[in-house]
Amino acid sequence: MSTLHPVIAEVTQRIIERSRPTRSAYLARIDEACGKGVYRHRLGCSNLAHAFAASGDDKVALRGTVTPNVGIVTSYNDMLSAHQPYEPYPEQIRQAARLVGAVAQVAGGVPAMCDGVTQGRAGMELSLFSREVIAMATAVALSHDTYDAVLMLGICDKIVPGLLTAALTFGHLPTIFVPAGPMTSGLSNDKKSKVRQAYAEGKATREELLEAESAAYHGAGTCTFYGTANSNQMLMEIMGLHLPGSSFVTPNTLLRDALTRAAVYRAVAITALGEEYTPIGHLVDERTIVNGVIGLNATGGSTNHLLHLVAVARAAGIILTLEDFDAISAVVPLLARVYPNGSADVNHFHQSGGMPFLIGSLLDAGLLHGDVRTVWGEGMAPYRRMPALDADGKLVWNEVVASSNLDVLRPAAEPFRADGGLRVLKGNLGLSVIKVSSVPDDHMVVEAPAVIFNDQEEMLAAFNRGELERDLVAVVRFQGPKAIGMPELHKLTPPLGLLQSRGFHVALVTDGRMSGASGKIPAAIHVTPEAIDAGPLGKLRDGDVIRLDAIAGTLEAKVDAAEWAARPQAVADLSAHHSGMGRELFAMMRNAVGGADTGVTVFGTTDRHHAADF
Repeated sequence: MSTLHPVIAEVTQRIIERSRPTRSAYLARIDEACGKGVYRHRLGCSNLAHAFAASGDDKVALRGTVTPNVGIVTSYNDMLSAHQPYEPYPEQIRQAARLVGAVAQVAGGVPAMCDGVTQGRAGMELSLFSREVIAMATAVALSHDTYDAVLMLGICDKIVPGLLTAALTFGHLPTIFVPAGPMTSGLSNDKKSKVRQAYAEGKATREELLEAESAAYHGAGTCTFYGTANSNQMLMEIMGLHLPGSSFVTPNTLLRDALTRAAVYRAVAITALGEEYTPIGHLVDERTIVNGVIGLNATGGSTNHLLHLVAVARAAGIILTLEDFDAISAVVPLLARVYPNGSADVNHFHQSGGMPFLIGSLLDAGLLHGDVRTVWGEGMAPYRRMPALDADGKLVWNEVVASSNLDVLRPAAEPFRADGGLRVLKGNLGLSVIKVSSVPDDHMVVEAPAVIFNDQEEMLAAFNRGELERDLVAVVRFQGPKAIGMPELHKLTPPLGLLQSRGFHVALVTDGRMSGASGKIPAAIHVTPEAIDAGPLGKLRDGDVIRLDAIAGTLEAKVDAAEWAARPQAVADLSAHHSGMGRELFAMMRNAVGGADTGVTVFGTTDRHHAADF
């Protein structure tokens, strides 16, 4: 392993210094819980009887205090393809636990929504807040205080960050995340994208589009493109919260089953009842969080994690800022090309060497903290190995020393690009982020008149009327968390892509989200402060010239300073977004949520404005 890159070392130390008061308070709190020892023995007899009343043959073990009890928090449901494979996991986990002298109970379930189903619909306005609901539901599950370790069953967009936020809140408990894997490859992402674009142009029917989508999303497992769900899996592995090499093994296979059993065995081994006690609150430290940011850049991961990682870090008393992302992105090269940053899917990535090769390459280049603690033990070296079954069906790990497909996965010495492609943009329009790993060089700077929309449907209607056939910066505002819950705006990608392909210079500016799926379109997203919160987007008017410069890192309205200062804020009637499909139940979250630069969280949020440079 090479000497750690000086920028990585500097950013990490800066985070440590910035977080010292909050991290110290957090560790003191979980150490107090750790010091109380095994937890089940503190229950009164009536309490304990309730806890094992339905546990059948496991009752005898649960009566005592020396048998480890593994709590299972599951996000299983039938609708979400990535989570459907979790249905048999609880029984598999119980059986595996008994083999090593332990027991396991489902502690609770959490909701798991699919952004692919709610995309462009009212339900999408609940999506980001579901992360907080999941964290609170997990806290309810673990509040029974009867568990020695926890297995988290979750994969997709808000589920993993919500589970991890709660796990860190219960930081005295050893916790392992157990994936279920991606679906096998179906219709290629390139072909699917072409049908989507043809449909947007009126050149494909709805039936043709549905057939393409069904061929792409065709079975159990995560969607195979590299969105937030698969970025979650990458993060859990590079942060040492998965078993080595386990993220992208497909569901319903013997290898997947063996890895699930191994996770159970390991969870039992790291409880306070053994000699390798590994509470997650100590495992996840500043270096672990930095490793997550490094992985996000090295793989071209989802921009949603510029929200999620900030919020997760804060749950562990660690203050991560967008400037940290920007500094790390400048020195971490892009090593993977997976759709939408390439034509391959995550199965191709895994087959090329996957996470073991990526982690090994980063370690060799001094671009990853290798001395962290993981659920597998000390250090990241074991994560250079890929799991497999030997001739006897035994689970083994083999070191991966080379990529088998340099079009998908490269070593740090031969990257696809020298940086990670994430940028922070600053200027008089606020603070925002942009993902440029797929943006063509001649579109990295766009200066054009603004066309203002207060709803994504307004923009789609204007496109369909042929009113956007020109250079422009589409501004879709009042999409932030306080306004309507910060939905993703993927429906805008096909029309913007068409305009760019027709030779126009276009960009998107929004206080909503795009998850990085803007692809080749320059998109300044997560603009904060948001328009409804006196943010600068509220001052924009149609025709104002906007300059988005992803090279210089600026986002500016080219408006006279005096005129800009005198302009009143625009207003929008958002009442239609605040009721129906359960949205009325989330008013308290819209009213309490913080800004994009502090993770869009309602936990511990007291300040309203965070982005000073506007």
